Amino acid sequence: MAGETPPAVREHMLSPSAWNRYETCPRMYWLSRQRLPRKAGMAASLGTAVHASIEDLLLNDYSNIGNQQDDWLPEEALRVLKLRWEEEKEVFMNTPRRPKWKEEKWKEAIKQQRGGVIMLLDHVGIQGLDHKRITGALWRKIQKHAIAVEGELKTKDGRLMGRLDLLLADVNDAGEMTGWLVADLKTGRTPDKKLKTEVNRQLRLYRDILLDNNPNAPKVRTEGWYTQNSSKWPAIGENVLEQAYAAWQETQPTTIPMEPTPGKDSCGGFCDWKAWCQHWWNWRHENGTLHKDDFSDAVVLLHEFDSNSGSAVIELCEPFDGGIRAIPTGIRKSAKFDDRGKDALQEVLASKHQGPLFLGSIMTAQSTWRIGHWCDVLPWKPILDGVEYIREN
Repeated sequence: MAGETPPAVREHMLSPSAWNRYETCPRMYWLSRQRLPRKAGMAASLGTAVHASIEDLLLNDYSNIGNQQDDWLPEEALRVLKLRWEEEKEVFMNTPRRPKWKEEKWKEAIKQQRGGVIMLLDHVGIQGLDHKRITGALWRKIQKHAIAVEGELKTKDGRLMGRLDLLLADVNDAGEMTGWLVADLKTGRTPDKKLKTEVNRQLRLYRDILLDNNPNAPKVRTEGWYTQNSSKWPAIGENVLEQAYAAWQETQPTTIPMEPTPGKDSCGGFCDWKAWCQHWWNWRHENGTLHKDDFSDAVVLLHEFDSNSGSAVIELCEPFDGGIRAIPTGIRKSAKFDDRGKDALQEVLASKHQGPLFLGSIMTAQSTWRIGHWCDVLPWKPILDGVEYIREN
């Protein structure tokens, strides 16, 4: 209509995670930008809650806690963690594409939060202190070391960005600042001997953006802080800005799907977008690994389904015409949809979808295949190669 303001065009930006995804497979990266249904995950939700609670502890005003007052932090830490836990749970449960929320992971979240506090204490030179003995004065000392907490880090031109967990001051024995520390909180598996290549590069990119934005900055070092066992892992290496800008150029938005790089790391590994990509299916079929793993992805036809018990009969399909068409094989399997897997199937059926289904991570070890809460159940809708695709707003 006349007079309406057109929607603002978002400038292209590249984050470390998007860069990693592009290097794994350009098609995977492209699909991740098409506003397709995203999948919630328990590990990611736990990590977000833990990170946010640690950041809250650093940002909150605790001036009401006396200098010598102790035995306050454990209760306060649980309070802020519970708030963040419930926030994440609400987001998780409102995400249609999700597994089951695992309330039993609460104890792990508490442990990981404590791991973060241990590393903050270590940063100011204190090890082995019972958290009940942390006084108001000590915590305010830790807070004063925090230069920035949970902020968006961008290059001056806005092309490269990342989420900065903690920027802390390195201070000598005389109380003088000697440098900056970029600390990235990690709730995942602790590295074996050194940081993974992609994590090392992520942290170096944060370092290099900081230095580029602040020419007079002091020495900057970067560490991955793994809350699982309170270990710190330095990121060391050359400047990566030139590489990052080259990747930014290569990842310019396009309505034509980017080319895939089929292989073990992309088609044979983790990818959230297989329901819209035929190339993993072709790759699996061509190398003889389709339906061979204990947890397998499949494109199937649904022949029978009992909505009460979740029992079903599915027919396996194979790719034809480059994977765009699904050809029934005549091989039928007994299947059991349960928990969130059953709910997801009923949601697809209620949408009036007709045709093949994508089932992700089916448990195939038994004669009856199990599609549980961890599985994807989605309409099979591969996006054509070389054809313009207009994403939904």
